[in-house]
Amino acid sequence: MKRMEVQDYLELPYTRIIQEMNDESGHYFYGRILELDGCQSTGDTLEELYECLNEALEGYIEVKLENNLPIPMPNTADDYSGKFVVRLPKSLHQRLAIEAEREGVSLNQLAVYKLSM
Repeated sequence: MKRMEVQDYLELPYTRIIQEMNDESGHYFYGRILELDGCQSTGDTLEELYECLNEALEGYIEVKLENNLPIPMPNTADDYSGKFVVRLPKSLHQRLAIEAEREGVSLNQLAVYKLSM
């Protein structure tokens, strides 16, 4: 298998997390690459943020490759099982079970519906 180059990594679908910020520094946008710890940037506009975040991503990849350090791959749906356990009060469990029964669906189907809203 051929060694991946910077451009190969830049074409991968890394997850970008973007937040609009209003704090003591003023109004700006903050972004980070979910899978790459420390790969982040800011910009006064969304366009500027995306440009700066892409530059940060490129620099991050270059440094990792130069130092022969592992580079995490982007997350995919296959990385998740589709299951997680939620603990909730018995009263809420009861309300949801009654609602699911009234709707003629399973509690799981009702939970998926409510989480997808």
